[in-house]
Amino acid sequence: MIKLLVTDLDGTLLPKGADVSAANIAAVQRAVAAGVTVSIATGRMYPAALPVAKSLGVDVPIVTYNGGLIRRVSGEVLFESTMEPELVAEVVDFCHSQGWYLQLYNDNQLYFAEYTEASRGYEAGQKVAGETVGWDGFKEHLNRVHKLVSITGSAEETAERVRIFTEHFGDRVAAVRSNPTYMEINRPGITKASGVRRLAEALGVSLDETIVLGDSYNDLPMMQVAGTSVAMGNAEPAVKDAATFVTGTCAEDGFAAAVEKYVLDANAKGE
Repeated sequence: MIKLLVTDLDGTLLPKGADVSAANIAAVQRAVAAGVTVSIATGRMYPAALPVAKSLGVDVPIVTYNGGLIRRVSGEVLFESTMEPELVAEVVDFCHSQGWYLQLYNDNQLYFAEYTEASRGYEAGQKVAGETVGWDGFKEHLNRVHKLVSITGSAEETAERVRIFTEHFGDRVAAVRSNPTYMEINRPGITKASGVRRLAEALGVSLDETIVLGDSYNDLPMMQVAGTSVAMGNAEPAVKDAATFVTGTCAEDGFAAAVEKYVLDANAKGE
């Protein structure tokens, strides 16, 4: 019996830069009406995830910053973890020395070292506005940092950047490729898996009663802990390999189809 549904956003619940489809919204509301708690788990910052959650028409708890903050639409904080200021400063200095693009999330505000095409594209895709403060300006925003992101020009460049970053910092910081051009930097132990665990515990739901849906590498951790996992048809091969089931693509409303088949139909059959 599924009691908790946790979905990724970009590439899963909604196509890049688009709104949630009517079919997906209807599927969420049917699941809620059937007694299933629906949540979002995303690398996005809370202000970027909030409008999507509101469009679903339910007060879903949102797992944001890859697990760094769990907060309801109504504002109630269920969990929060930020990075140590000294370590954030070290990350900033290292990325600057490498000539890498970097953006920082401090207390639910977005800051850029330099405003580039990557910054402009990120603002448009996430429907948020950031502030350009310069590399030195980052040093004034080191407290309450949930996450940092470096944007590249290709999947190959991102993979190499993750390798270099991890080789330098070891297990002091966690870097993961969330989509082909994003390297996301979090506190160690903060993943979508940790977010799903904490959310399930707070709701009194077991992981065996939890289903997760996703498409990218930062979704892998939660797929490995949930009782049931569904990869989108457009998911990375490694994500499909790790999933219990594979549904249609995001553009085909594969999310709605998965909710119908693996949540509502399965629950109705007592599976």
